[in-house]
Amino acid sequence: MEFIDLAPRVRVSGTVVLPGSKSISNRALLLAALASGTTQLSGLLDSDDTRVMRAALAKLGVSCSDLSATGDIAVTGCAGRFTGHDADIFVGNAGTAARSLVATLALAAETNASYRVDGVPRMRERPIGDLVDALSAIGAHVEFTGTPGFPPLTIRPGRIDITRPIAIRGDVSSQFLTGLLMALPLVTARTGQRATIEVVGELISKPYIEITLAIMAQFGVIVEREGWQRFHVPAMNYVSPGNYWVEGDASSASYFIAAAAIGSGPIRVVGVGKNALQGDVKFADAMAQMGAQIEYEDNAIIAKAPQNGVLRAIQADMNHIPDAAMTLAVAALFAEGTTRLTNIASWRVKETDRIAAMATELRKLGAIVEEGADYIAVTPVAKLNANAAIDTYDDHRIAMCFSLASLGKHGVPVRIIDPKCVNKTFPTYFEVFASLA
Repeated sequence: MEFIDLAPRVRVSGTVVLPGSKSISNRALLLAALASGTTQLSGLLDSDDTRVMRAALAKLGVSCSDLSATGDIAVTGCAGRFTGHDADIFVGNAGTAARSLVATLALAAETNASYRVDGVPRMRERPIGDLVDALSAIGAHVEFTGTPGFPPLTIRPGRIDITRPIAIRGDVSSQFLTGLLMALPLVTARTGQRATIEVVGELISKPYIEITLAIMAQFGVIVEREGWQRFHVPAMNYVSPGNYWVEGDASSASYFIAAAAIGSGPIRVVGVGKNALQGDVKFADAMAQMGAQIEYEDNAIIAKAPQNGVLRAIQADMNHIPDAAMTLAVAALFAEGTTRLTNIASWRVKETDRIAAMATELRKLGAIVEEGADYIAVTPVAKLNANAAIDTYDDHRIAMCFSLASLGKHGVPVRIIDPKCVNKTFPTYFEVFASLA
């Protein structure tokens, strides 16, 4: 069993340069692959999730070349037509890759193609049935080969009809809508017909859909939307923008913003700023509500502890930033009062059941935790339990956010089990965390 022991540190400060955004990286990789022309991607995240996407694209005949002189990636687009027509696609535990690739392969024009999509055991527990239902309703041929509603699945050519609105649920995962949005231009461009998507129920994680729409626009496809219920995808092809820069990962920024609030700071987080594309940048606003001092620059955020040194509990709807909300749950260990985070039902279908996992591990540190179907409430104790061994459930975000328990005047020694799970999005996290003075 691998682990890392984190010694308590009262004060931390310094500068952190973020790795590229996972959400943007995998979207940009796929759209560059589907576009005509060659795209040079700068700042692309190098992690388990992006390697899964690159390996899948290689099996589909798309070239992703490393430009050793710059560290950039050159993707030669296939103009919507893959040359790999019979492939086993492994998606690991990468939700964005799985949902977007399934939609793309289901709507591709290739004849006599057969694709098999599978992942790690946890991916076989992550739902994809709502996306498959939407695809099947327009004529896609997607078959579950294991448990209905979950990977693995087989995809073959179908007869796609987009003359009627396409209904898809929005209240389980925004990745279903993202996958459908990114894949539909394969159909609209070849048929000359506009496609309309209608969202059933409340759409969660709207900032992630904003990321999808913004990247699609930069690759030449501008989607019109009526609020968050109807989306109109035009009959347009993806075209390479030539160069595309991937901004830093805003979810990863949350750990260092919280670290500064707990351990005095200042910490300057470089890679996202006041004009960031990602919704998770608003985590800094949530920390400001807890009392942290926050300053925005164009491409950086500077965070410091509250002027009086005391964080205060908050009650907040976290529907818009569910990933970063996990960091708030740990920051609550150092706040006065009970922090209640609501509208986080999507935690249940992530890399693990994050509500159950967070509650279990917070209790190991002594916190009083209440959990429900879509909320968690955390009440701190006067003194945290020292030397707790934090299980990480093969979930990168649990490993990273619980490192914060070692900081500040109330921090304690913490053991993080399976620290290499951070390879999913931030392979050097613990080295960067240790470098904070």
